[in-house]
Amino acid sequence: MDRDRSFFSTRIATSDQDLRAAERLRYKVFIEELGGDGPLVDHESRFERDQFDPHYDHLILVDSRRDAEALDHVVGVYRLLDGETASKLGRFYSEDEYDIAPLRASGRRLLELGRSCLHADFRGGMAMYHLWNALSDYVNDHDIDVLFGVASFHGTDVDAVAPSPSLLHPKHLAPPELRAKAHAKVFQSMNLMPLDDIDRVAAMKAVPALIKAYLRLGGTVGDGAYVDREVNTIGVCLILDTEQLNERAADVYRNAR
Repeated sequence: MDRDRSFFSTRIATSDQDLRAAERLRYKVFIEELGGDGPLVDHESRFERDQFDPHYDHLILVDSRRDAEALDHVVGVYRLLDGETASKLGRFYSEDEYDIAPLRASGRRLLELGRSCLHADFRGGMAMYHLWNALSDYVNDHDIDVLFGVASFHGTDVDAVAPSPSLLHPKHLAPPELRAKAHAKVFQSMNLMPLDDIDRVAAMKAVPALIKAYLRLGGTVGDGAYVDREVNTIGVCLILDTEQLNERAADVYRNAR
């Protein structure tokens, strides 16, 4: 495969044009594709946004071949919030659904990842590696120890996806000292089926690609999922301790291009 993708570049969005293009991509993915919604979503102009956006860094993947004036140039997004900024803000976004007290108590430098998405034309290719390489640089520049955030299964039918979270729960549960737990008001057990009843190959195949990618890097999951009917997903908390990356995964994470 040709690994040269010179039309890709990454940066932290600072211009209004970049930020609106990121919100337009999020609308395409989270609203048009996944059927989500939210109180600040602008359906008329097709922007997905919320009240947290002004406080986050927005890491974007740009395709120079696409029309920036039409807000079409951003093809990948990560929304990032470090612990220092979260302290000033008073909270992380994930804390609505998860008790992250163990993460806070760890004394480690935290980075919350959210709103991650790729344009449909670029999934399964090199785009994600470019975005991850930029994320790796951000992690190194900010001396981050632990990455965490919510990733999702599409839909809200727990029974339909039961084999996959039931496989993740015993095999990839975060260690107690980093184990975020879904709040009781939204807690959905991930331990839905006995392991012996699961077709493990099919269950792992059904796990969303983003979740599988973090698991390959040594990522773990928190205790419990939650059903988010507003955005039409079942969310799980992913936790990645950068010290626990094995040698192969670290090489992929830090050097993928």
